[in-house]
Amino acid sequence: MPLPAGLDPDLLRAFIYVAEEHNFTRAGTRVGRTQAAISMQMRKLEEILGKTLLKRGRGEGIELTPHGQYLLSRARELLVLNDSIWSAFQAPEISGKVRLGTPDDYALQFLPGALRRFAQTHPAVEVEVVCLPSTELMGRLKAGQLDLSLISEGHETRNWPAQELIRGPLAWITSTRFAPHKLDPLPLALAEHDCSWRRAALRGLDEAHLPYRIAYVSGSAIGSLVPVLAGLAVTCGIPNRLPEGTRALRPGEDGLPKLPDFCVLMLKGKNAPQPVTDRLAEHIEDEATREAQTAGWAA
Repeated sequence: MPLPAGLDPDLLRAFIYVAEEHNFTRAGTRVGRTQAAISMQMRKLEEILGKTLLKRGRGEGIELTPHGQYLLSRARELLVLNDSIWSAFQAPEISGKVRLGTPDDYALQFLPGALRRFAQTHPAVEVEVVCLPSTELMGRLKAGQLDLSLISEGHETRNWPAQELIRGPLAWITSTRFAPHKLDPLPLALAEHDCSWRRAALRGLDEAHLPYRIAYVSGSAIGSLVPVLAGLAVTCGIPNRLPEGTRALRPGEDGLPKLPDFCVLMLKGKNAPQPVTDRLAEHIEDEATREAQTAGWAA
């Protein structure tokens, strides 16, 4: 029995860019190839798989067929593995320890994939993760107790270099089984006072002249979801990767005000060990970019 044909990573990478850009020319720009070369690569990929992957319309851009949609998700997985293997053998062997700070909700959103790939690439590096509110993390960073930290925009110290990692919409989060968002006054589950999301939620409700009461206070965003799961309150948060039993309200649903964007910043300690801190920061940045592309946010 003949072996199946292999899938060239370059073909898959070009296919992903075509899917993201909906255009051969723009996809070609990203890989340094002409429109004709990209078109030829897509025909070759379709021949290898024996399926039509793209719908080529006039003036409407290129769309994926159902087979193309399936390939897109699997191609991304395959390239992540491919790049991880390549990096593991190309990267110089490094060791040491990195102290990483993050609010718990950002840890859930952006760190699992980044930490897994970092551990595969740099198995000799120990990563210590500290989950705290942004204000406390900034204090620890200034005190030299952290090497790298994710914090919410608005909590950074002036003149401390900060990289914008990802930006996206905040949403009201409610229960899927109950309807606490329909109660009057609106019961809220929020973080403690020095929280930018709390301030945004209360400011929006005040400006909309909607009555509310703070029913539950938690030291973390994840903790605020407990009364939401019970159907006793609503909270605000990032509208994806929500636990089962919760959902994000659509903008304007049931008259609740639109919330501002959240923005995650990444900051490095003044005396952070190198190159381990930079390598971990690169993995987190890559993970945030993938998350943003999947959700349609800015990164």
